[in-house]
Amino acid sequence: MNSTHLSVRLATVGKYVKPNSRLADIGSDHAYLPINLALNGIIKYGVVGEVREGPLDNAKHEIAKAGLNEMLQPRLADGLAAIEPGDNVDHITIAGMGGALITHILESDKERLTGEETLILQPNVGEENVRRWLMDNGYTITAEDILEEDGHIYEIIVGQQIGQVPQYAAEDLFFGPKLRIEQNQTFIKKWQRELTQKQGILDNIVQSHHADQTKVSQFTNEIEMIKEILNSES
Repeated sequence: MNSTHLSVRLATVGKYVKPNSRLADIGSDHAYLPINLALNGIIKYGVVGEVREGPLDNAKHEIAKAGLNEMLQPRLADGLAAIEPGDNVDHITIAGMGGALITHILESDKERLTGEETLILQPNVGEENVRRWLMDNGYTITAEDILEEDGHIYEIIVGQQIGQVPQYAAEDLFFGPKLRIEQNQTFIKKWQRELTQKQGILDNIVQSHHADQTKVSQFTNEIEMIKEILNSES
């Protein structure tokens, strides 16, 4: 993968960035996504945020190689602290992290969010955490995507503040309000896998001498939700 040929995962994140946008890519690593979007005329300005010197140096090298030093601003900062008021960003991408870390990044500096930004979030795990944060902070989930690459299944969640926020049901937060309606083959494959894994975990908990009843209840409820949605598709 490079800035010319993105992974399927990053390319799918990028397709939700609208033309002529001003982007902040948080945890950008090599800056492949913002470079690709800049070279293809999708964004007109970009902030490239990294919390560590090594990845930031990688990003600086790639930006210079692409001749985009005037358009892309690499910054060493923790999360949304990379964004300055004068940047006027209208899209924020955070991809390739756990859902708990993504929500921590959003929550820690949410005063930097104006509510005008489109949040494009790609958690590797913990998608439910991300959806709950969006709902609790006034964002409607306007789009979702699910894809498989190299044996891994990824979800992309897009949030915008566009009027009254729906109060999502537990099933919406768990499966995704858009994904549970569409139920494509990748969605079915993911939840078939999850069902097997969660049933195995529940069996191990129940067989232990001091079973944690809270966890038993949690996994039992999740397994029932998964079975219900898989049965509705069969």
